[in-house]
Amino acid sequence: MRQLGAKVILTPATLKGSGMVYKAKELAEKHGWFYSRQFENEANPAYHASTTGPEILSDFAGKRLDYWVTGWGTGGTYTGAGKVLKQARPDLKIILSEPANASLVASGQPTPEDEKTSHPSWEPHPIQGWTPDFIPQVLQAGVEAKYMDEIVPVSGAEGIEISTKLAQYEGIFTGISGGASAAAALKVCEKAPKGSVVLCMLADTGERYLSTPLFSEIAAEMNEEEVGISLSTPFGHVEASE
Repeated sequence: MRQLGAKVILTPATLKGSGMVYKAKELAEKHGWFYSRQFENEANPAYHASTTGPEILSDFAGKRLDYWVTGWGTGGTYTGAGKVLKQARPDLKIILSEPANASLVASGQPTPEDEKTSHPSWEPHPIQGWTPDFIPQVLQAGVEAKYMDEIVPVSGAEGIEISTKLAQYEGIFTGISGGASAAAALKVCEKAPKGSVVLCMLADTGERYLSTPLFSEIAAEMNEEEVGISLSTPFGHVEASE
């Protein structure tokens, strides 16, 4: 972000997602900066209603589509695209996924009125971009509209595992949240009728997460096997001088 010219302001981890929201509000008010209000801005779901939803309908025009699977961060994708998809295809099953240890929507409990108090069902999780410690207004609108047909919980470990498999077996380089969405889609496939068509959202690309647990097992240098392969042919060998 700094390479792109942005100022990066970090808030204490103890303040969770709410901390970044309040700091952004304070900074905007003090300095007269634009505050995007992405967790409550009506333009967020409206954009997905005019882009993501119609794009999916266009791609599947005249084709079968039985399930649409998505996670949530602000809720903009789910609420905006979900509205359009349900209107056009009422029989489409919309699956909302969230962290297994932070299942805020599945709990049925609202975010406390004291906005600085975290949702009681929230716990720290490694699925970056998903599920802050509150239910955003943008998401709540979609929940109240009942676009979803089912909630599928996914663990952080499952998200990391499937993200890794997507990269290694499918050439799809996505983040932990993308892996988690795909993990939820695989769970849907396990019980969906044979021949069902399942679409899931991979909302981000993997290069933004190089410093996260997603790549903790990836070494920077060659391992013994790779060194052995390198030495299996003579080109590039450098003999030590006496």
